[in-house]
Amino acid sequence: MHGEEIEYVKEAYETNWMSTVGENINEVEKLSREYVGCKHAVALSSGTAALHLAMKLAGVKRGDYVFCSDMTFAATVNPVVYEGGIPVFIDTEYETWNMDPIALEKAFQIYPDVKVVVVANLYGTPAKLDEIKKICDQHHAILIEDAAESLGATYKGQQTGTFGTYNVISFNGNKIITGSSGGMLLTDSEEAANKARKWSTQARENAPWYQHEEIGYNYRMSNVIAGVVRGQYKYLDEHIKQKKAIYERYKEGLKDLPVTMNPIPDNCEPNYWLSCLLIDEDAMCKTNRSENEALYIKEHGKSCPTEILETLARYNAEGRPIWKPMHMQPIYRMNPFITRHGNGRANTNAYIAGASLDIGMDIFNRGLCLPSDNKMTPEQQDKIIEMIRSCFE
Repeated sequence: MHGEEIEYVKEAYETNWMSTVGENINEVEKLSREYVGCKHAVALSSGTAALHLAMKLAGVKRGDYVFCSDMTFAATVNPVVYEGGIPVFIDTEYETWNMDPIALEKAFQIYPDVKVVVVANLYGTPAKLDEIKKICDQHHAILIEDAAESLGATYKGQQTGTFGTYNVISFNGNKIITGSSGGMLLTDSEEAANKARKWSTQARENAPWYQHEEIGYNYRMSNVIAGVVRGQYKYLDEHIKQKKAIYERYKEGLKDLPVTMNPIPDNCEPNYWLSCLLIDEDAMCKTNRSENEALYIKEHGKSCPTEILETLARYNAEGRPIWKPMHMQPIYRMNPFITRHGNGRANTNAYIAGASLDIGMDIFNRGLCLPSDNKMTPEQQDKIIEMIRSCFE
């Protein structure tokens, strides 16, 4: 927080516009349109709400298969199920940690009738959006871009949140800028924006009484939350610079360890939302994970995500595991899962040319998210780097 946020919140309070209309909402929609570069923005209560309305706009119906990023947070996928759709998970690729275009093309060979694809930009790094969009266009499928984690990131000079027919950003409490909650649906379609705005306010019709002809939702952003987001927007570029400095400091401080940072492709500029670490395969100590716990055996010169996270926690520094891929989640374990090397469900014990058939699972097993708060001082980060180095001694 920078101070101006509270002034916009006070403005909402003092003018008595505390609900889902007001100047803060109008201004946040305008700021989002102008920053991202789209024609229409609809302020909503969360990124998840925006994804849900995107599914409705895309026409997802009960029983429809929808291709989805596999390594992402569940909020990317759950809205498909809200509309009765069936997520089909597309494996990750090492170059970006995002949806693999080769696996996506294979998925269309197996399920040629699919008409909706949902791609997430993991940890603020854009997916191969041109390739994915081209594949969608060839198969006449609607692309929904989940840019919840990547606000401010660019791909080939173009802002994320503009590549899909419908796009989503988030202002949740942990995002690059925040309103404590809130999200935004972005689109170039005025008709779609008007539908989303109507649905988000319980689908009330233009009548002197409460008239409803279709199902609606209580999804509109409040003017209070919008005040916080409004005050944050001017600091977005500053936050990105701070996050990038954190990433570069980790990269330099850990460069002689058997680890790599989450990848940054040449054709994009991420927002560096989270700095992540991937331990080299031959530097992993013996480890085993169940559904809710992990065990490891300490080995000289080796480590694992669990050891590093436990070490950080002892010093009150919080890291996180990488998102557990959706096809590994108990609720989605029976859903189709497509890799570039095969169809159906991959043999997770098999390897081709040294690469796991299940790339998302491999990154989950060997990766972790490092403390990335932009309030962290260089001295605090140096201590974190020392802790990580100690795990390999």
